[in-house]
Amino acid sequence: MVRGRRPPLGFGERVSTVRVPPVLRGAVGGVRELSMPGATVSEVLASLYAVHPEVRAQLVGNDGELHRYVNIYVNDEDVRLLGWLDTPVAESDTVLILPAMAGGATLPR
Repeated sequence: MVRGRRPPLGFGERVSTVRVPPVLRGAVGGVRELSMPGATVSEVLASLYAVHPEVRAQLVGNDGELHRYVNIYVNDEDVRLLGWLDTPVAESDTVLILPAMAGGATLPR
């Protein structure tokens, strides 16, 4: 389910589920999952950015590349070990975007 604007056409008929972690949900209207078209991870991300440009600002640097702390999985497989952004995505696949969290506080003893 996509809320708001529709994904761009031209990425074929494949529509995958994109799971949105809590840290990014504010940029997608609070939903946990979205359906996005695309035959590759790159195309799915392009569809996501077209509908929710705020997500791009959180995941992509000024150089146009994903931040190195962003982890992407297709069906629990790290795309860095597959074909990176060229990893194929099928209709039944789930794409999970996980920006790594850092920081925190030391608890008193």
